[in-house]
Amino acid sequence: QVQFVESGGGLVQPGASLTLSCVVSGRDFSKNAMGWLRQAPGKEREFVAATSWSGKSTYFADSAKGRFTISRDNAKNTLSLQMNRLNPGDTAVYFCAASTIATMPSGLIYDYDYWGQGTQVTVSS
Repeated sequence: QVQFVESGGGLVQPGASLTLSCVVSGRDFSKNAMGWLRQAPGKEREFVAATSWSGKSTYFADSAKGRFTISRDNAKNTLSLQMNRLNPGDTAVYFCAASTIATMPSGLIYDYDYWGQGTQVTVSS
């Protein structure tokens, strides 16, 4: 059974930083693109960031560029998202996701066919 276990979410003030982590088990995604998606209340799920199978290529949504960093460790089956200068617009449930069809980072939500239960990030003063 494929499992994605996300952690690291929480309640923070604007301007703070958080690092989200995801541990994957049950399937080898080391040759696949992985990424982070998010869904805010009342909104559709949206793409945040992605990395290639090797971790050498990354791609970010405009809202994340310059503030977020994505990384992966294939030996440990982990994916991370370092988020800096958080603002209320970043409030959402964040999902770790993997694509079985892409090896390079994709900004298309529909390329990701596995994801976890999500971790809540709330940015509020």
